[in-house]
Amino acid sequence: MNYKTLIILLIAFLLIGCSNQERSAGQPPPTESKPEKQEGEPADKPKHDRKSSEKPEPEGSTEKPEPEGFKSPFSFEYPKDGVKGIYVTGPTVSVSRFDELLQLVETTELNSMVIDIKDDFGLLQYKPKEGSPFEEIGRNYIKDPGKLLKTLEEKKIYPIARVVVFKDNHLATKRPDLSFTENGKVWKNSRGESFVNPFMKEVWEYNVEIAKEAAKMGFKDIQFDYVRFPEGFETRDSSLKYSQGDYSQVEKDNVQKRVDAVTDFVAYAKKELEPYNVDVSVDIFGYSATLPEAPGIGQNFSKISANVDAISSMIYPSHWTSYFGIEKPDLHPYEIINEYAKHENTVLGALENRPVSRPWIQDFTASYLGAGNYKKYGKAEVEAQIRALNENGINEFLLWNASNRYTQGVDYTPLTP
Repeated sequence: MNYKTLIILLIAFLLIGCSNQERSAGQPPPTESKPEKQEGEPADKPKHDRKSSEKPEPEGSTEKPEPEGFKSPFSFEYPKDGVKGIYVTGPTVSVSRFDELLQLVETTELNSMVIDIKDDFGLLQYKPKEGSPFEEIGRNYIKDPGKLLKTLEEKKIYPIARVVVFKDNHLATKRPDLSFTENGKVWKNSRGESFVNPFMKEVWEYNVEIAKEAAKMGFKDIQFDYVRFPEGFETRDSSLKYSQGDYSQVEKDNVQKRVDAVTDFVAYAKKELEPYNVDVSVDIFGYSATLPEAPGIGQNFSKISANVDAISSMIYPSHWTSYFGIEKPDLHPYEIINEYAKHENTVLGALENRPVSRPWIQDFTASYLGAGNYKKYGKAEVEAQIRALNENGINEFLLWNASNRYTQGVDYTPLTP
């Protein structure tokens, strides 16, 4: 077995592991929780440069953004000590437990919320106004986005809108020509999930228009998730039917074409959102920072990082197989995060325009790993991850718990006396 084969097998194993834990399965029922999902710097001295067609559905829409003289309806300051946030689903916003999360942020060193706007199934978590091109995909979880953002403004909680991009069951089903097909049907992975095609610029436009709507609501950061091809795509690219769009004319191999498509989408989104004075961030697999690029999914850590204001690596200890010489990473939250942070600093340090590092860390117990491979996560384990980041000069982080139930009593600034 040669080196290249070993790398591909490692990547496939890591991706499968991600699908078995709490980072991304899809839209929850209208309750408080969401099923499992398997993917600082002060505002006055940012590390990043803020300058730096027909919609798929429904047809005939004429709604356009406000590119000139745009003024956000709300005023938020970038957290002076850097973003320290939690993940919140649309359904959680609509129930009384949201008040508990507000209190958690208000009474601790936390200061931000990442809130689902477009979820893992391609559905909006709010109902757009009548006549919107996105009316069909609206759901009534966030009943009043304006009221939500007003509450966050009053409580000085920094709002980040999560937009899932290429994982989209709805659009794939409605527009198979924008997806991947097999035997005449839209292809689904083993979890029944469909993706739309990152080569298709119509898909780019569709998602960026949704991001613009979030910016117009008053969100200050647009966080794109699932900015990639389906996992294991290097084993399917010759068997699935799909268009490479403009990239069919590019004289590169399919791996580099995928990298170009994903990177180009991020650059396009950043440019399109400039008039709205919002930051752009991207979620990315942590292991991608340790490789030149992930050959199947099209993620090149350095190239994506060069086109965003903040990069959010998903570095949950439970995501890793034996890595950095640590056999069972979930049992060693400090050690695995410490080793990753050192590596990421080296990679980001080589960039001309370094983005803010804002990793996703673990506030859940990965019991699915099996006895002897996981530990119960609580105050000590969450603080250990934060301490490892802080000791490596990384002051921002986001906490992931799919059901939005976060550990109480955590010191979110463990290095501060």
